Amino acid sequence: MSVAGLAQPVRAGLRAPVTWGLAVGGAQAASPLAFWWLDTATVYALGLAVIAAVYIGFSVADGRGHVIAIESSVAGLFVVVAAVSVSGSAWLLVLGLAGHGLKDLWQHRTYFVRNTRWWPPFCATVDWVAAGILTAAILMGVPFHG
Repeated sequence: MSVAGLAQPVRAGLRAPVTWGLAVGGAQAASPLAFWWLDTATVYALGLAVIAAVYIGFSVADGRGHVIAIESSVAGLFVVVAAVSVSGSAWLLVLGLAGHGLKDLWQHRTYFVRNTRWWPPFCATVDWVAAGILTAAILMGVPFHG
């Protein structure tokens, strides 16, 4: 079988997670509308922390101690970025989401955490769609604080 023949099943296998990622990424970007009483930055920061923490659950399901330790540490880093963004620059949220998307891409290529075949392309799409929409909002002058 040629390389071109292998590409089609791979693309077909990514269609559903990427499509759902587009929808959920748009919902993530609109999430402050559901929590109107909170600052926009706070809502996005909470979302970033939750997104990052999902891999802790996957690492526990994986069961390897070094994977749990590394994934917990990486999630902790994203939680710190999220916490600082609550009162800091909204660009930190973009950095956090885009960075998490890169982490998802790395996971997709390395399978560091077992049994996450569909999750990384889904989550990377969510992260990058939300980061793109947040970038547009920042450039348009949308307030993220107060």
